[in-house]
Amino acid sequence: MHFPASDLNPEQTYRLMSGIVVPRPIAWISSVNAHGGVNLAPFSCYTFVSNKPPMIGVNIGRKAGKRKDTAENILANRHFVVNVGDETLLDPLHDSAQEHPPEISEVDVLGLSVLPGAVIDTPRLAAAPITLECRFHSVTPFGDTGAEFFVGEVVMFHIRDGLLQDGKIDTALLRPICRIGGPNYASLGPIVTKRGIQQTPKSIIKPEAT
Repeated sequence: MHFPASDLNPEQTYRLMSGIVVPRPIAWISSVNAHGGVNLAPFSCYTFVSNKPPMIGVNIGRKAGKRKDTAENILANRHFVVNVGDETLLDPLHDSAQEHPPEISEVDVLGLSVLPGAVIDTPRLAAAPITLECRFHSVTPFGDTGAEFFVGEVVMFHIRDGLLQDGKIDTALLRPICRIGGPNYASLGPIVTKRGIQQTPKSIIKPEAT
């Protein structure tokens, strides 16, 4: 089967791409709305973009041409939290994608407990095994539907005891949720360990003198 991308409308393209780019990690973002409530929503177009300082990037689309509540809250407050859900949190993670008016808190609807941020004012999910407190860094628009790539600098890591082994996350213990096409999710399945390959150490690039 062959067809040009230009033949697809935005919804068709999304359904196709979300089944091709798999599996995807999920940024379960908590943010604060204008009423002081905690909004919560999952986003699976998510990655990290820098290691010094640590930065993560999340693509946030629009609904009917309008920014989603999460995007509006991030722009208004300049901070947010990425919560990493594990397999025990699949149901509330999925249900938090349900659309509500901006003043409604998904945290309250789902009966989830939150803890105050240590550095920023956005609360984090108490049940999440990992949470990343982030300060807004930048936003870049892409494409014709108003999608925007938000970048945040991680200013505080919260990691459940036992998950960090020799400076790395024990992924088997973390049991993260993976997003695939449609309302479908997956676990990691078997983990295959190959030989380590020597890598040049990461380093900080000093700015050139002007």
